[in-house]
Amino acid sequence: MFDFLKDTNKRKLFIFNYCVFMINGLLTLSVGSLLPFIRSERGIGYGFAGLIVSLHSVGNLVACFVAGALPAVIGKKKNILFFDLFFALSYLFIIFGKNPFWLAAAFFLTGIARGASSNFCNTEINSLAPGKAWIINGLHAMFSVGAFAFPIFLTILTANNVDNWIIACYVMVGMGILSWILYLRMPIENDKVEKVEKGKGGLGFFVEPIFYLCTGTLFFYLCAEQGVIGWLITYFEDTGLLSASLSQLMASVLWIMILAGRLLTATLSTKIKKENLLVIMGLGIVFFYFLLINSTTTFWIVAGIMGFGFSMAGIYPTTVSFSGGIIEKFPMAWSYILTIASLGSIIMPSIIGKIADKKGIGPGMASVAVVVLIDLVSIIGLVIYCKKKGEKVSL
Repeated sequence: MFDFLKDTNKRKLFIFNYCVFMINGLLTLSVGSLLPFIRSERGIGYGFAGLIVSLHSVGNLVACFVAGALPAVIGKKKNILFFDLFFALSYLFIIFGKNPFWLAAAFFLTGIARGASSNFCNTEINSLAPGKAWIINGLHAMFSVGAFAFPIFLTILTANNVDNWIIACYVMVGMGILSWILYLRMPIENDKVEKVEKGKGGLGFFVEPIFYLCTGTLFFYLCAEQGVIGWLITYFEDTGLLSASLSQLMASVLWIMILAGRLLTATLSTKIKKENLLVIMGLGIVFFYFLLINSTTTFWIVAGIMGFGFSMAGIYPTTVSFSGGIIEKFPMAWSYILTIASLGSIIMPSIIGKIADKKGIGPGMASVAVVVLIDLVSIIGLVIYCKKKGEKVSL
């Protein structure tokens, strides 16, 4: 299972990718964690807040598509080094940009950096062990480490002075520089993406049902994920269900459970059919999200968050592992899957913001319940298709 680690370059590629993806987790969680502070400092409403969270997802979508195609022209290393520059730049915009335009640009650039890193790391790690669920789950576990660390760090910084949130932005500038250095030092084989052989590439994946089933599952999953990540802290604070510091800690609890879930899923995926794991996780996100939004006491809120985070943990990487075969057959398929699925993370934060402006943040967050139900239906469809096809499970 770990034979590829005997090769020095592959071992470095494995370690460096895991490290930069952890930093990418810091970047992603900072969007939702910093939002209440930015709203208070800059005086923005729910509508504009939803817009800039969506702009983060727009940047992610643009990067997933462009950063997936550009390596064929300039090479993979130059491509990721260029897009990762926007990591540090985005936080400089947040720090020094005092008007809505610079704030919008900053969130867009965070999405650019996140999307490019996601595309690169998922592709490179998948190439080390194509279709293996454990290695993708491990990668996303590292993302979770960075994700749960940021709210804790921000809570400590702002415990005695809320204005210290700006220090977190300076730290993120440093993290952006560190990630760029790691990419610079990363050994990359086959740097130039070659044109695919006739009959092996192109857009033939559009006639493959598995493409639509995987994309649909990821689309609705990302709707729920970005909706919750972007608005969870604001929801707790503005409804008065939890204090500001406890709200930040709940974001960390969410990602600690996601980390635990991904580590468990990575282990179980070598022993249990991933189709069965995916259905269990789909049922879990529905049950625990309904518990979360209907809870008014701290105990049940925490229970809902823990269960939701644990259940959602392996959905993305496990679904990605189902697409390993089609990506290997059609190299361009991954960019299209990411691009289309990312539309979900663009649409949902704005929908929540619009509903919150008219009816309140409570009904806004309740709209995510519809999304998790649809995602469960998509998961069941994917599993039924795979069982009918009699596809072997990659462990």
